[in-house]
Amino acid sequence: MSASALTASPRTISSPRADDDVAGPSVIARSSHPAVPRWASLLGVLALWQVASVTKLLPIDLLAPPSTIATTGWRLARSGELGSALLVSSGRIALGLLFGVTAGVTLGLLSGLSRWGDALLDPPVQALRTLPHLGLVPLFILWFGIDETPKVLLIAMGVAFPLYLSIHSGVRQSDPKLLEAARVLGFTARQRVWHVSLPSALPHALVGLRQGLGMAWLSLIVAEQVNASSGLGFMINNAREFLQTDVVVVGLVVYAVLGLLTDTVVRKLERRALSWQGPL
Repeated sequence: MSASALTASPRTISSPRADDDVAGPSVIARSSHPAVPRWASLLGVLALWQVASVTKLLPIDLLAPPSTIATTGWRLARSGELGSALLVSSGRIALGLLFGVTAGVTLGLLSGLSRWGDALLDPPVQALRTLPHLGLVPLFILWFGIDETPKVLLIAMGVAFPLYLSIHSGVRQSDPKLLEAARVLGFTARQRVWHVSLPSALPHALVGLRQGLGMAWLSLIVAEQVNASSGLGFMINNAREFLQTDVVVVGLVVYAVLGLLTDTVVRKLERRALSWQGPL
């Protein structure tokens, strides 16, 4: 290597070209707004589904066409059956989220911030996390009966475990240099947690919350189809007994729409809470 290269000024090496400053953000801006809307693929699937039903490629007795499902959904909404079932299921989700978020955040912080907490809490939590939800249903029924308690507990477990893993990982991955800098500046242990560890864990926690919400709706489906007398799952299970595939699909569509809505809310919260990181 030549001496002239070694003695080159830092300004000459590190300064970007003017056209790079102009081109970089414009490329990112163009790529962040796709030309095709996100809902276009869903419309395409619905169109193919309707065509397959009309042309008899998809038997109507196995799966009703979208037009029939839309008519059935409107009928259920006007009769009030869908609204009452949705209200009951939303209440179960709300209670499960309350208990699941509280447990996931508390256990994640305790095990992530403390070596003793990690040694004592992480092994049993990881063991419980691997248990299938369906395998816990008979045990919960024996312990808590067939009322709302086992249903809410299943939802809470579905929320708590993804949130626990995300917060535990986020706290553990705090930048050691930032922690050392905070220690040198005289921050107390509580201040280091508040100003360094928690902001580091926030992106992970929001991802875990999105995963937990998805698991909450899956847990609700399982819970409401076992010894339930109301809710969306009960409506689906009752329609299955009478081979009403249109009602079954209406319930599943409502589950999907609610899941998308809750995910959208968390994504907006993520953009607002992580605005200091730049556009997501």
